Amino acid sequence: MKIVITGSLGHISKPLAEELLQNGHTVTVISSNPQKQKEIEALGAAAAIGTLEDVDFLTQTFAGADAVYSMIPPNNYFDHTLDLRAYCHRLAGNYVESLRNSGVRRLVHLSSIGAHLEKDSGIILAHHEVEVKLGTLSAIDITFMRPTSFYYNLYNFVPQIKALGFISSNYGEDDLIPYVSPFDIASAIVEELENSTVHRKIRYVASDERTASETAQILGAALGIPDLQWKLVSDHEALKQLIHIGMNTQIAKDLVEMYAGFHNGKLTEDYVRNRPAQMGNIKLTDFAKEFASAF
Repeated sequence: MKIVITGSLGHISKPLAEELLQNGHTVTVISSNPQKQKEIEALGAAAAIGTLEDVDFLTQTFAGADAVYSMIPPNNYFDHTLDLRAYCHRLAGNYVESLRNSGVRRLVHLSSIGAHLEKDSGIILAHHEVEVKLGTLSAIDITFMRPTSFYYNLYNFVPQIKALGFISSNYGEDDLIPYVSPFDIASAIVEELENSTVHRKIRYVASDERTASETAQILGAALGIPDLQWKLVSDHEALKQLIHIGMNTQIAKDLVEMYAGFHNGKLTEDYVRNRPAQMGNIKLTDFAKEFASAF
């Protein structure tokens, strides 16, 4: 198959490209960074250097492909001019136009846990709206991948652990957190890209499930801080912390609303009803070793 991958050589896209190439597929990787071209080609893939903001570039790159993997690249949450929902809507619109014009018939899109919610999901609401927009592509078979909480998001707590000796947020203690590794997401995407029998599908991907307190215990053991705790604070306190470190105020509010969804269970309710038949291979105890090395 001829497959186009967005996301450059990011956490998911690089192992995804490697696995697809190992399986004998022809892979093109889109990157906005010209300096990535040699690294992409060294993998055995073709590099398409351009931006997701350019519909003509996307249309030309997608043309002739059997399948596309799409995603919304992360943005700078500390940019006070960023309208995150508008950014996501714009890129989704670009995908719709370019996919429709290029004749692609198979799409696997990276969405998120919580994308089933039409409100009260914070920054995840944009993923719901992107799913709706992509869903208008009636002639294209689509799998929406809904990964859970990425292990690497735990790195955001490193400054707090170093400064205060504990983790705190407006979710924590006994709240359930399903985690996922980018490598397990990549393998699941490969399975979906190679599955040609799907018209519309939602697939959750997770590697492990732990409470916040269990997470603190596992990370603490790896760090040599056996009494590390994950404390639950109010929404107000969590928002104050994010604004204090300079985050875009609207994004901070949306993050706090998302975290509240973990605490009250709204964000994970559909995941719990539709858990993956099999968890991924990389567990929190595995990630904790990486976390400790980076700490």
